[in-house]
Amino acid sequence: MFVFNFKINGKKCFKIFFVIAIIFTVGLFAYSSYKIFSTIKKESETFRVEDSIPTTEYPEIDSKNYSNVLREVHDNIDDYVGQKMSFTGFVYRVKGLESNQFVLARNMIINEASQSVVVGFLSEYEDAKMFKNDTWVKVYGTIEKGDFFGEIPILKIDYLEETTVPEDEFVPIPDDTYVPTSVIY
Repeated sequence: MFVFNFKINGKKCFKIFFVIAIIFTVGLFAYSSYKIFSTIKKESETFRVEDSIPTTEYPEIDSKNYSNVLREVHDNIDDYVGQKMSFTGFVYRVKGLESNQFVLARNMIINEASQSVVVGFLSEYEDAKMFKNDTWVKVYGTIEKGDFFGEIPILKIDYLEETTVPEDEFVPIPDDTYVPTSVIY
């Protein structure tokens, strides 16, 4: 009978295991890097990432935040003078307006009984008299400081187009969750 005596050197085994682990880790890293960079190269040929946020000349105010924006602009007129905006509302005239003025209005629900009030921006447009009361329009204009029984923002309309009643005809009451930014969005 033949007996083989096998002796394991712990230091040598640890060194061999350590070298194999390092080679495996470096190989795995190299393979992963290759896959990542080869995938990026393939995707860059067909997919481009825009590094800037697309903007429009006239940011559109959403019906959901219209009353918040209206309140913010009225409270801080100087911060918004020169700001362009776009919005859909109806033509509403009150006593004391000039022939080139109307309120770009929306109905705001004020309680659970569905009572509403008219809110909006005083607007000026050269051909304002062409549009009858309650005509729905989409306007594109710039906020300026004006006077109507005190200092208020006035929307100087660059152009407008007649439109239909939007699905969300009513706007909500302003709330405290609205966080204004340097521009209207």
